[in-house]
Amino acid sequence: MKLVLSFLKPYKLHMVLAFSLMLVELGVELLLPFFLGKMINDGVVNQDINNIVMWGSIMIGLAFLAFIAGILNSFFASHVSFGFAYDIREKLFRKIQQFSFANLNQYPTSGLVTRFTNDVRQIQNTIFMVLRIMSKAPLIVIGGVVMAFIVNAKLALIFLITVPLLVAFILWVLKVSTTLFDKVQRRVDNVNRVMQENLAGMRLIKAFLRRNHEESRFTKANRNLADITQKTFRFVEASSPILLFVMNLSLIFIIWFGNIQSVAGETSVGDVVAIVNYALRVSMSVSMFTFIIMGFSRAKASADRISNVLTVKVNKNDRFEADQHMAVQHGDVEYDHVSFKYPNTNETILKDISFRVGAGEKLAIIGATGSGKTSMFQLVPRLYEVSKGSIMIDGKAITDYTMEQLRASIGYVPQSPLLFTGTIADNIAWGKQHATKDEIIQAAKDAQIHDTIIELAAQYDTKVGQKGVNLSGGQKQRISIARALIRQPKILMLDDSTSALDLTTESRLLDAIQDYHCTTFIITQKVSTAMNADRILLMDEGKVLETGTHHELLKQSDLYVQIVESQFGKEYTNAVQ
Repeated sequence: MKLVLSFLKPYKLHMVLAFSLMLVELGVELLLPFFLGKMINDGVVNQDINNIVMWGSIMIGLAFLAFIAGILNSFFASHVSFGFAYDIREKLFRKIQQFSFANLNQYPTSGLVTRFTNDVRQIQNTIFMVLRIMSKAPLIVIGGVVMAFIVNAKLALIFLITVPLLVAFILWVLKVSTTLFDKVQRRVDNVNRVMQENLAGMRLIKAFLRRNHEESRFTKANRNLADITQKTFRFVEASSPILLFVMNLSLIFIIWFGNIQSVAGETSVGDVVAIVNYALRVSMSVSMFTFIIMGFSRAKASADRISNVLTVKVNKNDRFEADQHMAVQHGDVEYDHVSFKYPNTNETILKDISFRVGAGEKLAIIGATGSGKTSMFQLVPRLYEVSKGSIMIDGKAITDYTMEQLRASIGYVPQSPLLFTGTIADNIAWGKQHATKDEIIQAAKDAQIHDTIIELAAQYDTKVGQKGVNLSGGQKQRISIARALIRQPKILMLDDSTSALDLTTESRLLDAIQDYHCTTFIITQKVSTAMNADRILLMDEGKVLETGTHHELLKQSDLYVQIVESQFGKEYTNAVQ
């Protein structure tokens, strides 16, 4: 909570102004019952019209002053709350941009979205209400009790009994409700996750006729959210009748005892009316405590969730002191007894992997699903850190390069191509800042997507739907490859990125890549792709079984023979062997 509130520091002046204006409203509200009592005692009881006019005019003037102060208070409170929300969203976004893959595994996307939207908005609204109303309510209670004692100490004694009891009760409600609202926000995360998955996979859901299943899954998540929300709000709302009951008892006692004193001549009617007015104001403020408790509880739960993200340790060991002029020159890559397991897990994914790929070579990596191919890829740009061993590029450990130096030399195309909302040109140029139109077109030609683009109505200015929804799988893959090629990388990594391409298009693509003189890694399930590489690396269960050319592996590896036969038939292997 302390970290989140530190974002209010730039708005200290505006907060002071808002709070000062709120105090003006508070002062008026506390003085009006006092002046009302004076008007009754000096004017109404004595039938003195001059006193009635005088005190009435003063009260009207004060009310107008409070009206102006309230408008200005709202203006400054809005400025503070909206500025705070802007700053904290920007800080959250920058922090998440620094996350490593290990950090991202800690937080589901839906949870981060909820923090950006629901949690920030909750704190923003609470800050506004604190500056506008919330901080005034407890001050009215305190000020009302003090003014009541000034008017008539005997009648005000009842407040010394009720107010401390109410404060203790409110603190207990606040403690319990904070825990409950944290559970509410977690359930909101879950609902957002289900919604996000459904919207992203709507076509697949329809294709597999899974609508009923997904509806029941959403209903379950929604019901869980509704149940905890109802439980939380019922608990908080139940406090309101208790608070009002105690205050109304106090009010009844004040009226009863005030009447006795008035009849006995020990107090004036105006004083009783003033005390009753203060009791009513205290009662109204106490009734707001339910709203205040709810706001603070939700804000604290949201602030804790945001603080968790802002304070998480980024698992990135960058070398800021590295030679700023050092860069990857050739792209020679060597794995030296590399082992790897994902953070916070015990299963070793990669086991003692060693091999070397010379600069400009093309290495195809083939193996069963789950054999560790993608995990091995992600270690080179340091999306994850090696658990044991080391990876060398141009004879230097990858940790000797800064992240920027390392990643600037790599063109990485993930297994599932991701396109951003914008034009096709924007998506290709995303790989290189300030890319020219000629560079975009050349990268598209080499990726074998240029001819397709120019057939579109808007050509390179064609808008790409969310995640490339208006493009085919092959088109998305080729645009992603163009985005990698425009970087002129020293190391090109294609993670099963040609799976949707036909053999002819794929062959032309691989031929075009030769002109980039980069070291190329290709994860593939297609033997036809692998056999055209300089070497093939065969993986299984996180280990390198064999390396060699297509013909060498046919002689050395029974597993490779099985893979080839599954795609070409036994006749092919018999003919080759």
